[in-house]
Amino acid sequence: MEVSEPRRMIHPGAPGSRVTRLELLYDLIFVFAFLNVTNVAGEQLSPLGLTRALLVLALLWWCWTSFAALGNLARADQGLLPLLSFAIMAAVLVLALTLPEAFVDDPGGLYGPVVFAACYAVVRVGQLAVHWTVLRTTGAGWVGPLRNFGVFAVPVLTSTTLILIAALIPHGADKAEPNPVRLGLWGAAIVAEYLAGTVRLSGRFYIVSAGHWAERHALIVLVALGESIISIGVGPNLTGGLPVTWAVIVAAALGFTVTVCLWWMYFDEHAIAAEQSLHGTRDPEVRRRLVRDAYTYLHLPMIIGIIAFALGLKRYLGDISADPETGWQHRVEILELDLLYGGVLLFLLALAAFARRTTHHYRPALPLVVLVVVLVVVIATIRPPALIALAMLATGCVVLVLMQFWQRSHARSRVRRTALNEQLASEADQSEWRRKHL
Repeated sequence: MEVSEPRRMIHPGAPGSRVTRLELLYDLIFVFAFLNVTNVAGEQLSPLGLTRALLVLALLWWCWTSFAALGNLARADQGLLPLLSFAIMAAVLVLALTLPEAFVDDPGGLYGPVVFAACYAVVRVGQLAVHWTVLRTTGAGWVGPLRNFGVFAVPVLTSTTLILIAALIPHGADKAEPNPVRLGLWGAAIVAEYLAGTVRLSGRFYIVSAGHWAERHALIVLVALGESIISIGVGPNLTGGLPVTWAVIVAAALGFTVTVCLWWMYFDEHAIAAEQSLHGTRDPEVRRRLVRDAYTYLHLPMIIGIIAFALGLKRYLGDISADPETGWQHRVEILELDLLYGGVLLFLLALAAFARRTTHHYRPALPLVVLVVVLVVVIATIRPPALIALAMLATGCVVLVLMQFWQRSHARSRVRRTALNEQLASEADQSEWRRKHL
């Protein structure tokens, strides 16, 4: 008589695991979170506002990457894990709602900084508890999980305590500006998280599924690129309704061109090659370092660069649409120009470092030199009209894509052919299994 398998509360991940639909639902919350960050930073564009947005993004990234690690250790849509994950998602959603008041409380309602700090504490401690449950149930993922659990708990408790203390510090004389001590405590909390992450990810963490890990990070890049599309659609606010003028149409087309180029430069070859490199790395210690450097740390500046570009594009469209008659000649502020070009440049620098770290033969110097030359030309012209600046950026990105396609045609063909063969083999195996069992 066949003995049924005992019902599991936690289902461990496997080397062939891929991203689940529940994890995609989690990413949808970050669509809203990224949108909120750009809206808050765009309302009062200033160096201080950008600093605050950067600090918030750094904390959001750690909330996201911890959940990505959890989905790699265990199947996020099986057993008890969906219920635990929904609770964390709810806390992240409230965290995203309170982003506008993370540093300075607005009149009315609850005290924003405390609510944000409490939500962050719930998210990180909740993730810690779920990780603990998974490790005790499966025993997979980390070496000696019970003995080394303090390595995970101490930075989480330290960062959440610092954020809570920062929220309780009273405002200065000007309630519209955050207390400098509060900003310092935020910075200390981020340093605690990221330094501890270096220790965790280099010595005790193990990626169960390389495919899942690479796919999760590719999807969050796609989420960030979606933010630039949303910026085109809604302009400087969330109500949409940009005037239908030729200037707005041209600006939207140019912004979309840049977004497509960024997508192409990441997804056409480098994301695939990096995943293949991760699959081919067998030594656990080498794989841990590769995961830490290429994905956990180098993907963050990519996300920041895309969101900075989206913010600059949002401001550009707002300026161009403000006066339909003079939109063609409007000159943007230098900070908006820096956001637009600096965001793309940061993305490309991080992408070049990512490609270099995962495929050691990559030589990104020439494409980056071309973009820097374009950037210098634009700045040298002293704030060109918005559409001219956007057109020059779009042209530079198209040139980069063409150069990458031409210079790396052989390597690209090899990488993509390998990926296609893997996909065909996987589909054949799945079809055979379904034929027998379904």
